[in-house]
This record gives sequence, structure tokens and C-alpha cells, in this order.
Amino acid sequence: MNPHTLAVAALGVTGIYAIWSDVRSRRLPNGLCIIVAVLGVAVTLYANGPGVAGSGLLHGLAALLVGMLLFSAGTIGGGDAKYYAAVAVWYSISQAGQLLLSVSAAGFVLFIAWFVWRRLRGIKVAKASFPNADKFPYGVAIAVGAFALLVAPSISW
Repeated sequence: MNPHTLAVAALGVTGIYAIWSDVRSRRLPNGLCIIVAVLGVAVTLYANGPGVAGSGLLHGLAALLVGMLLFSAGTIGGGDAKYYAAVAVWYSISQAGQLLLSVSAAGFVLFIAWFVWRRLRGIKVAKASFPNADKFPYGVAIAVGAFALLVAPSISW
């Protein structure tokens, strides 16, 4: 099988599950993050060899460190931090900026759509969001941004 097709299929299927899980319960399970990271290493190793796979692992570890710092500061959720790190494994460290930009752009567009949808339904967005169902599911943006970068790397947001 073509390595790019394999990557698109694997990241696409796991991304769909991540979206479903985050929208449904505002959770990104640890098992999902582990599967995404392992698939990332395997597919990258198969497609590009050990050098790029190692760079992807370094990217994932750096993303996990930053994500855990942001989580400890209360800025993002722990599942979002782990899922972003798992997705980062799919991209070399030199693509870190591209992934961050792609996920951020997807997050911006999706947040605006989510905000408008909630306002049209008469649901106010509060500063402190309780219960969890009121929180924006950022795993959706991570999945969409990572997938967009994989299928159309030349798109400049």
C-alpha cells in the first residue's frame, strides 16, 4: 500500500474517533492517544525511515512537555495535550510550526462556528464553563488540523 494512503487512512480513522469521543463526552482517551502515537511512529518509519521517525518522536515529546505545562497552568485539557502530542509524532520536528498553525487555524474556524451555533440556539458562553458539555471540544480542531496538513501540506493558512 502507498505510504501516504496508509497515513491518510490511519490518521483519518483515529481522527474520526477522536472527534466523536470529544464531542460526545469531552474526553480523549489515553488508549486513543497511545494508538495514534504508535501508528504515527510505525507509518513514519515505513514511509520515511528511522531519521524522520526519530524526529517525529522528538516532536511528540516536545509537544507533550509543552502541553503538560499548559495543562498544569489550566490553559488546556489533559486529553488535548496528550492527543496533540500523539498527533505531533506523525510530523518531523521541522514541521512543528506548520502543525501548530494548521491546528490553530482549524480551532479558530471551528470555534467561531461553534460559538455562532450556540448563540443561534440561545446558549450563552460563560467565562467558567460548567458542565463539561459547555466546553469547546478542541480535540476536533487537533484532528482536523493534523489531517488537513497531511492531505494538503501546501495549504498556507
